Amino acid sequence: MAVSVQELSKKYGEQWALNKVSIEVGQNEVLGLLGPNGAGKSTLMKCIVGALAPSSGQVWVNEKNVQEFPLETKSVIGYLPENNPLYLDMYVKEYLNFVADLRKIPTTEIDAVIEKTGLAPEKNKRIKALSKGYKQRVGLAQAIIHQPKILILDEPTNGLDPNQIIEIRNLIREVGKDKTIILSTHIMQEVEALCSRVVLLNKGQKLTDTSIEEFRGNFASLEEAFHELTLQSKK
Repeated sequence: MAVSVQELSKKYGEQWALNKVSIEVGQNEVLGLLGPNGAGKSTLMKCIVGALAPSSGQVWVNEKNVQEFPLETKSVIGYLPENNPLYLDMYVKEYLNFVADLRKIPTTEIDAVIEKTGLAPEKNKRIKALSKGYKQRVGLAQAIIHQPKILILDEPTNGLDPNQIIEIRNLIREVGKDKTIILSTHIMQEVEALCSRVVLLNKGQKLTDTSIEEFRGNFASLEEAFHELTLQSKK
């Protein structure tokens, strides 16, 4: 397994953000992580990448425990958080140079990742001058610059217009051909286009873990399946 999450729980005060969630993701699998706002998706992703310590449970990345081997596990993960925290006053290429230096990888990788993510026309601009679509491309560029085997993407198309959504979706499909991807999104078309399997969370608990076809089941669409399954969990 590329990622193994076992009985993972996270508590904030008296509230459980995650409650004994277990998930396994195979090599080169694309998993869609679904759930309403506040379901625990971002918390789960932060625990997987080692940015947040769980209250209990374990996470393994490439058979290494994230808590015991933080540097080794982080080195094989590319992470794009939901809020995409960029240094807005830096130029695109300057920022990617900075990331490459942090990752201790050759600066020769920078031009390659700029080309791969379609940033060449914007590479000499300040990040704050970019459209949101191009800012997302910069976020993806920093996530893949070290050629990780695992990508964790938290709502990568959130707030983009339809054209930008398609561009970023195609970019994820292209850069993720030989990677394990865990993708959080509220856009069901994105799930259908990119994922082979979905995990549905609600109120910190796993409701279902199944293939796209089985998730849809007898419903007319993934949206309807999502609505009905999360509604049932409230009863």
